[in-house]
Amino acid sequence: MPRLPKRTSARDGSEEDEEEYKAIGEGEDESSEDDCEAMDDDDGAKDANARPRGARPEVWRPTTTEDADVELEYDESAYDALHAFSHEWPCLTVDVLRDERGETRELFPHEMLLVTGTQASEATKNVVSVMRVSRIKKTRKDADADEDEDMEASDSEDDGVANAPTLHVASVIHHGCVNRVRAMPQTPTVAATWSDSGHVMVWDLKVQMLKVMSATNDTKGQLEAPARVTPSQVFTGHKDEGYALDWSPATEGRLASGDCAGAIHMWEPIAGKWDVGATPYTGHTSSVEDIQWSPTERDVFMSCSADQTVCVWDVRQRAKPAMRVKTHDSDVNVMSWNRLANCMVATGADDGSLRIWDLRNFSETNPQFIANFTFHRDAVTSVDWAPFDSAMLASSSADNTVCVWDLAVERDAEEEAAALAARDNALPPEDLPAQLMFVHQGLKDPKEIKWHKQIPGMCVTTAFDGFNIFKAYNVGPAVA
Repeated sequence: MPRLPKRTSARDGSEEDEEEYKAIGEGEDESSEDDCEAMDDDDGAKDANARPRGARPEVWRPTTTEDADVELEYDESAYDALHAFSHEWPCLTVDVLRDERGETRELFPHEMLLVTGTQASEATKNVVSVMRVSRIKKTRKDADADEDEDMEASDSEDDGVANAPTLHVASVIHHGCVNRVRAMPQTPTVAATWSDSGHVMVWDLKVQMLKVMSATNDTKGQLEAPARVTPSQVFTGHKDEGYALDWSPATEGRLASGDCAGAIHMWEPIAGKWDVGATPYTGHTSSVEDIQWSPTERDVFMSCSADQTVCVWDVRQRAKPAMRVKTHDSDVNVMSWNRLANCMVATGADDGSLRIWDLRNFSETNPQFIANFTFHRDAVTSVDWAPFDSAMLASSSADNTVCVWDLAVERDAEEEAAALAARDNALPPEDLPAQLMFVHQGLKDPKEIKWHKQIPGMCVTTAFDGFNIFKAYNVGPAVA
């Protein structure tokens, strides 16, 4: 899994000299949409590529390198909410922190806490950041509702700024680029990081959490210098850098880390510290790309590897996995263990394939996936089961798309025929699965997608060009 390159401008390739975090509100998006609409009105008749009146629209999917640089405009009717913001440097990884604002939150505006790590141009400039994003408001407008009020609000630039989401950040200096960050589910202020220096570190981010939680609107944009904090623990026993990292949801403080040399080490909590076994778990013949602990079994975890296999491990047996199964025909980059339906595991590979496995029928001799999606046209970079629906999951890919899937959906010929009867609906591509609920585009090289555990339907992505927070209109609870 390659690191992100140094951030450059999409316009001219020159290095961006950004000194602050940025929260992007709706003001810029709305003005750009108005400009585009005006241009369409003036020049639409002259555009030789314009769709003929009455013709059926087409589904756009990138097919060339040039297509990756196309700037897309989003249809606000497709999203209950869509917000974007960026860090000073690109980030490979993000995790959602559990907060005390309550479970199953549906009413806007929302607030969330995130932890991320940077890929800076120099090792000494890297940080681990706790971020609080507040006033995440609904962006989808109901048809014919409050039209006059919306028009009046759009006339006031000050109102637009005042209503935009706010971003507060507190950081600690991190030695080396952050390949992956994961927060302990039982204690969100404790996070582990994989560094490209080959070290795995555990951090106490309680002070940074308090800073962002106590910040006010008056301090928005006022960045403090990153704190110099000593990690709670540093493990130097890996022989190479890595990406695989996961905390056990069943045993508080238990951690596993895997490296690009194929070794996995387990961390056992002992009196505020960790005892990291010097003898690694060995069973993969290539880089360990991802690790997932069982949601319920305290002594079981799984790992996936560039050797095209998935291993099931018993923590009491280091020398050999309990099971080693070939699951793909290319590197297995990522995996996710369903927290609601514990028998289900999803894996994503370098060839773009996304597969779903039932562990009750998981076999070394005859592995049978229950679903195989090939919609992605490049490597799958992340996969995450939804915490609110056992049949739903999300994936991101190097083809610059993020997809939401619902395994409970089946193809309905009558419903499809009715949809195609309307000329406004596009013809679906031949490889469009019935289970594909939503495709989010417009990102550059997305690396991770995470569901918010307490806001049903809300997703967070990190990519080369920053973060997106979005909720698709057809995913999760309906928004009034």
